[in-house]
Amino acid sequence: MGYLTTHVLDTSSGLPGKGIRIEVYRLEGDERTRLTEVVTNDDGRCDAPILEGEAFGVGEYELVFHAGEYLDRQGVPGDAPRFLDVIPLRFGVADASQHYHVPLLLSPYSYSTYRGS
Repeated sequence: MGYLTTHVLDTSSGLPGKGIRIEVYRLEGDERTRLTEVVTNDDGRCDAPILEGEAFGVGEYELVFHAGEYLDRQGVPGDAPRFLDVIPLRFGVADASQHYHVPLLLSPYSYSTYRGS
């Protein structure tokens, strides 16, 4: 069975992004269905897979990272509104029997992602 994980790294501090709230959605055409919400642990990861088993199927998904809340808690200065506040990452799952790892590398003014393992 496949599953979905993430990991947030704060590239401006070189530390894990702990306590970041992430909303998880499934996308079907114009429909966006909220599946769950998770929060990263002290290592910037979630304590368990975000989705797995029957909850994780072929299709399109969106992870919504609430980066602005995290940056505020870290005392990172920024203009209002922040350049990066809420970061949506949309991705497709073609083979639900595989592990999809979707990390976020975050700084106050940029982010990147990739499919890891």
